[in-house]
Amino acid sequence: MRLLRAYWRLLRVIAHVLLGALICLGTASLRAFRLPHGWFPHVVRWWYGRLCRMLGMTIDTAGQPRNGMLLVANHVSWLDIPVLGARAPVAFLSKAEIRSWPLIGWMAGLAGTLYIERGAHQAAELAAAIADSIRHGRSVVIFPEGTTGTGHHLRRFHPRLFAAVQQPELRVQPVAIRYGSNEMPDPVAPFVGDDSLVPHLWRVLRHPGLRVRVDFLPLMETAGLDRRRLAERARGAIADALGETPDKAATANAALVTSRSRRAGAPR
Repeated sequence: MRLLRAYWRLLRVIAHVLLGALICLGTASLRAFRLPHGWFPHVVRWWYGRLCRMLGMTIDTAGQPRNGMLLVANHVSWLDIPVLGARAPVAFLSKAEIRSWPLIGWMAGLAGTLYIERGAHQAAELAAAIADSIRHGRSVVIFPEGTTGTGHHLRRFHPRLFAAVQQPELRVQPVAIRYGSNEMPDPVAPFVGDDSLVPHLWRVLRHPGLRVRVDFLPLMETAGLDRRRLAERARGAIADALGETPDKAATANAALVTSRSRRAGAPR
């Protein structure tokens, strides 16, 4: 029964991605002829929300996302994108490799995704692009850990991504994402290590139902703080929301490693 449900979910997800491509194609045509398309961000939010439901995800939200903010979130999985995209019209800062992904990269670009090259010195350019988007009232989501983790053990936040908000009129809102609970993190959701998209998607589709909690935390004051202090404060706020302690982080990591080891050794 679970396998049949997974196949049904997969067919629905494929159809939904194709629908998204048609919507993006229509929007690209409107842009080419300079015709109005102000509805597009709202349609993108609807598309993300429907995708989450098709993946069997239940999203619990605390707090409210604010417009025109730099949303700073911990990074657990590619699932973070639809989860946050379903809560508010936002743009994402993503690794440049996604731009070359067939169909997905094109759709992400139309949706306003900003790209960062690994190892490139782009701080000034990124700061300008992020600040421009924020000044136009659209929030930008960054994942300053630079890679995914378990959702409980936070990595170091890279300060250079905070350059855009070293101005009095720009604000930061930390966002904590957790799959499962602090005491029992979901072992399927994290997209880490050697994971690749298709096998991970299949594991999600076979999951009886992912439960996600998103905490939109109070705004941070940015005036007078350098990038390093901003990164430290944002990380501290998210760590507190996740209830992170050294013991809990070690337990969560051990549970994830054990779960994946068992799955890797299981007969196919």
